[in-house]
Amino acid sequence: MSDANALDRARYDFKKAMQEITSYRGRGTELISVYVPSTKLISDVMAYLREEQSQASNIKSKSTMKNVTGAIDSIMSRLRTYKSAPPNGLVIFCGEVPRAGDQTKMVQYALEPPEEITTFFYRCDSEFFTEPLDDMLLDKKSYGLITIDRKEATIGLLSGSKISVMKHFDSLVPSKHHQGGQSSVRFERLIEIAAHEFYKKVADHATEILLNREELQGILVGGPGSTKDFFVKEEYLHHELRKKVISPLFDTGYTDESGLRELVDAAKDTLTDIQLTVEKEYMQRLFREIRKQDGGLSAYGEEEVRAATEAGATEILLLSESLNKYRVKAECSSGHAIRMTVGDPEEKMACPECGQLVKVQEQEDLIDNFFEIAEGFNTKVQLISGDSEEGDMLLKAFGGIAAILRYRTG
Repeated sequence: MSDANALDRARYDFKKAMQEITSYRGRGTELISVYVPSTKLISDVMAYLREEQSQASNIKSKSTMKNVTGAIDSIMSRLRTYKSAPPNGLVIFCGEVPRAGDQTKMVQYALEPPEEITTFFYRCDSEFFTEPLDDMLLDKKSYGLITIDRKEATIGLLSGSKISVMKHFDSLVPSKHHQGGQSSVRFERLIEIAAHEFYKKVADHATEILLNREELQGILVGGPGSTKDFFVKEEYLHHELRKKVISPLFDTGYTDESGLRELVDAAKDTLTDIQLTVEKEYMQRLFREIRKQDGGLSAYGEEEVRAATEAGATEILLLSESLNKYRVKAECSSGHAIRMTVGDPEEKMACPECGQLVKVQEQEDLIDNFFEIAEGFNTKVQLISGDSEEGDMLLKAFGGIAAILRYRTG
């Protein structure tokens, strides 16, 4: 799978899991959240959980006590499959949640968060504790940050809501004033040479830090005065990085770490528009193909798109993030094996061959299913949010599934 598809799929899976996790409510304080940083020994976590399980025996409600101790048992069973926590840590949510009537079901999620967690945490409550993960739901595609004037420059990286300083420079460019005995013209020339070397140094480090980042969506450039404009206009940046510079350039009062924060604040509206613009361009391309007399290089609806993608004919797969469907493998008592797409794999379903009820044997999120098909054919998967008119149309008019084709299949 391409790096871009892998990042998008990981973000989608994390976002979907979090939507499910935050929707659950327990009947009592019996939903358990455990955060394990990479520095915490699994054996220490197990010892902590055994102590919590011992304390749970004092819970007055027998059903709550049973559910809490059962959840802790389930979490410890999952932890036994780990020799150590993953690099970013491990978060486990587990507990009994209500179903129809008086029924309950045990749910468990073990997530490797996209960003590092640093503190061990345990909570038993009526809902899962997700606050430390909320910021991680943001799109983790990154943006390069450059703030520059003649005195200093800072190169940073914006990933989600996290701003990282990658490199800071003091310029050593002399101030514009006369030095004893030197002619004004000669001194001005020395200043320009020093400034030129400073800009080259900043550009070289920008190349080293930003050039080969697959997830880099654009570069924001800011600073006080006209230096930033000169730096970009005179093409100091590598030609591939110049293509990613986002217009307009932004005015900031500072060029240090606080300047990076200023830059991101100034560009918030622009960054929001960029992702919507990317999605809009793909959807408009789809509409242009659809409007052609023969339908052009377009396909829509699950059946048609699935066939084209499995044949390797799909160039770009367009999927609504709001699909919320599952691909299931099921079998009825007569032995008919079927594959079908459903909204809820726990609902009763009839066999299309004989009408008997089927039993679901395997289930997979529909978007994950399409990601796996795309992997074998170097097909790009573009997830489309519902935040635009085009995204709303994809879901309502095309069932949330469409494709731009490499060639027509029929």
